[in-house]
Amino acid sequence: MTYIDDIVEEYKMLITDYLKTKDINTLLDAAHDFSERAIDIDISPDEMIALHIELIDAMPLDDYQSLKDSLDILQEVMIHFGFTYKDYKAMLNKLERHDQEMDVAASLQETMLKTSIPSIEELEIGAISVPARKVSGDYYNIIEHKDDKLTFAVADVIGKGIPAAIAMSMLKFGMDMTPSSNPPSDSLVRLNQLVEKNVNKNMFVTMFYGLYDFMTGKLCFSSAGHEPAFVYRHEEDDFEEIDGKGLVLGVLSDTSYEEVSVELGHNDMVFVYTDGVSELRKHDESFIDMEDIKDMIRESKDQHPQDIVQYIYENLTRMRHQSYRDDLTMFIIKNKNTQ
Repeated sequence: MTYIDDIVEEYKMLITDYLKTKDINTLLDAAHDFSERAIDIDISPDEMIALHIELIDAMPLDDYQSLKDSLDILQEVMIHFGFTYKDYKAMLNKLERHDQEMDVAASLQETMLKTSIPSIEELEIGAISVPARKVSGDYYNIIEHKDDKLTFAVADVIGKGIPAAIAMSMLKFGMDMTPSSNPPSDSLVRLNQLVEKNVNKNMFVTMFYGLYDFMTGKLCFSSAGHEPAFVYRHEEDDFEEIDGKGLVLGVLSDTSYEEVSVELGHNDMVFVYTDGVSELRKHDESFIDMEDIKDMIRESKDQHPQDIVQYIYENLTRMRHQSYRDDLTMFIIKNKNTQ
């Protein structure tokens, strides 16, 4: 007997029992339970009515009252079908509106947040940002200045959809309007005030903000609650973790940020990333060890940074548990200045 046969037999018994007992309370409970099972196997309201007619034709219902009572059963079943259908339609409408919102947000990101990677003789840059869904909560920006300096930022917006896309656009605008002479700590103070005043109170932003002098190899940076970055020392084949104290953007209007500086030697690299890297879940559902990431960098250290981030991403894709996905961003600068 198939599950369809089971449903037919169950509905036949429901009609027979009710016509014998006329117990309305039992009918309500039984009709509710039956309709849930019928809905679970995707029986439509039209199919339910056709089943009722077929069974009534096959049953010996000779009097009008029995026929009328049988319709009480159908009515109770269809009431639950009706509620479920309304809920279903409401859910579809909500999902459609959500998809439309995601499309708008994705379009905003595509048109307003594009950043190009400059070609500079004294350094190489690699960047990759892959959203988990249509709209990414991650963001990176690169600005080349005329005084041999480069501003860059890697950010993670705690929030999704159009509000997140707008927040990122504000951050990009704020960065674009910041002069290269502005220290990273001051720049984060300014961006924090921008976010705190203009962005949803439930939305916050982590950011690593760097100012790199590619003629001297000096990097000054500040962090707004972002993941620690790493410096890879090429000559020593070793890593240094670099971090700065600072609250995430958008929490308090009056806050300050620590500024830290490091010197990069020839072929030294800075590796900045979001928590989609550090909190990646592997196939056994354990978190990735950042030592694995360091090993990948070592394996590809002599390649261009764009090839390095692509190599890491391909490895992470193979390692990642498909049920746990998050936005993922990696950014590398490599000092090519031999002076």
